[in-house]
Amino acid sequence: MKFLHAADVHLDSPLDGLERYEGAPVEQLRGATRQALKSLVELAIQQRVDFVIIAGDVYDGDWRDYNTGLFFASQMGELNRAGIPVFLIKGNHDAASQVSKALRLPDRVHVFAHNRPETVPLPELEVALHGQSYAERAVTEDLSRGYPAPVPGWFNIGVLHTSATGREGHENYAPCTVEGLRAKGYDYWALGHVHQREILCEDPWIVFPGNLQGRHIRETGGKGCTLVTVERGAITQVRHHDLDVLRWGEVLCDLSGVRDFDAAMAKVRQSLSAHLEAGEDLPWALRMRCTGTTPAHAPLVLKREQFVAECRALAADLSANTVWIEKVKLQTRAPAAATSSLEDRADALGDLLRFLRDAPVNDALLADLAGDLADLNQKLPGDLNEGPEPLRLDQPATIAALLPEVEALLTSRLLNQEAS
Repeated sequence: MKFLHAADVHLDSPLDGLERYEGAPVEQLRGATRQALKSLVELAIQQRVDFVIIAGDVYDGDWRDYNTGLFFASQMGELNRAGIPVFLIKGNHDAASQVSKALRLPDRVHVFAHNRPETVPLPELEVALHGQSYAERAVTEDLSRGYPAPVPGWFNIGVLHTSATGREGHENYAPCTVEGLRAKGYDYWALGHVHQREILCEDPWIVFPGNLQGRHIRETGGKGCTLVTVERGAITQVRHHDLDVLRWGEVLCDLSGVRDFDAAMAKVRQSLSAHLEAGEDLPWALRMRCTGTTPAHAPLVLKREQFVAECRALAADLSANTVWIEKVKLQTRAPAAATSSLEDRADALGDLLRFLRDAPVNDALLADLAGDLADLNQKLPGDLNEGPEPLRLDQPATIAALLPEVEALLTSRLLNQEAS
């Protein structure tokens, strides 16, 4: 027996604000979740699996129109025609309260009830699946406690959308423990909600497969599903399959010691070339992180827009337009000898530089600045306050992260003036 375990499809997940990024492959990014779902269906048919499990968040909230639901129904129809049943639960994003529209799905697609735990028996395989969908977006109780006892002598699978013991970047929904899941006596736990693949236990197997397709820079690396093989009632193989059609990643470029702008670009070329040689043959959305202490710090900061544009042009040239630079994080610093004279100044500029240097570790000051900027934050465009990295000027942590950039820009301008 074989089955596929997937989760967090987030079909047609909105990618608001992409138009602000020059050269962003908008249509390719927006279509990626659909292509990943198609790849899941193709893999299931190719592997002749006995069934497919989707552990929550097929959708990303209510549909803009029926096309999202129609596409999912059409893909489930492909599995139905291949004789492959699908068992899915609704998670926090597609809970009964979150998706108001509905379409009839093919006969072999079973959606677990949201008002109680449910067991679905497969007598021909001697398999029992246990699961419960979300009724509301925020489920704070441990749903697994109410799951029924395993069917004796059968292979038992628990399907659960959960944060488990808590994961950074994920709401703490349907929390549970490994010990609690093990105590149920099931043979496999098919989890969803956490977008990074993770195996919590191998006795029994308790698995987060991760999402099918990375949607932003916080979802880096290969994404896909888990193929499970069972022989004589025991799991013999648990294997990850990448299904993503566009991958997010980060390239670190150490600019320590480079003398000028051109030398920095040569280093960027080396870093991008190394990534392309080592990376898989997929379109990439990359973040370039430039670090190091360098005399080129001032010209790079002052010509930031040009530097970013040249990084993007270089990536497009080296990759034949299959790599897009999502963002360039310029985190270089000027040599200490160059900045010491500025920070030791006894005038207002010296005071300002010392303030910017010390402010990120002054909690009271950061709280005051956040309060002062709260009104401004409300006037920002909506998409700046949303997404994986919202610009929340009313949050002390955001201000603490921005102040070093302000210091870098001011220092660079002063150094440039002194040099001229």
